[in-house]
Amino acid sequence: MNDSPRMSSQPDGVRLAKRVAEMIPCSRSEAEQYIAGGWVSVDGVVVEEPQFRVAHQRVAISPDASLLGLGEVTLLLHKPAGHEALLLPTHHVNNDRSGIRALKKHLTSSELLTPLALPASGLVVFTQDWRVARKLREDSATLEHEVVVDVTGEIKPGGLERLNRADHGFTFNGALLSAAKVSFQSEARLRFALKGERPGQVAFMCESVGLQVTAMKRLRIGRVPLSDLPVGQWRYLTTHERF
Repeated sequence: MNDSPRMSSQPDGVRLAKRVAEMIPCSRSEAEQYIAGGWVSVDGVVVEEPQFRVAHQRVAISPDASLLGLGEVTLLLHKPAGHEALLLPTHHVNNDRSGIRALKKHLTSSELLTPLALPASGLVVFTQDWRVARKLREDSATLEHEVVVDVTGEIKPGGLERLNRADHGFTFNGALLSAAKVSFQSEARLRFALKGERPGQVAFMCESVGLQVTAMKRLRIGRVPLSDLPVGQWRYLTTHERF
């Protein structure tokens, strides 16, 4: 992914994919993959759009160019409270240990699978990988989410016990909620570990026992933690991480 000023496409030129196919040589579809993979530059600036048109500019192909490792990716974002979950090119964390080359298509064609309510912060997942998408969808009812919430108010007598009971009787948006594991981290902070977590569910459960949520942060989805990912920044899921 290149942050240099946009190049100007040449209306009377030829498609970059055609020029690359002639240079390598390779098929047009392979040329498009090289370009989308960030291996091609025009006058020293990486261009990732195969339809970009060139005339007399200098087109170069990286000596490291390969069609290997261009698979689908999964991205982890630390969503800020009060903001939509957005993947910004400039917010890729500096110490990303995945070894994956950041590309524009990773940000524009990834689907948000684990949304959070607007006031909440914490871990959300974007993916292009159908296997990850299937895991997060099919196992959504059994995949544990860890959430901490800051609260005000006085909990009702027996409120904490009710939050932890399997037969708590909480119904949210017409559905009976699964059991949760809830504990006080401090006088004003609760930790929830719950399966099938839905946006708004935690605030509803707290309000049901007399507490008002002032802040909420998701720390973990399955076995993947937020860890030290800074607010607003994102990284790639590594090959050894599994939800």
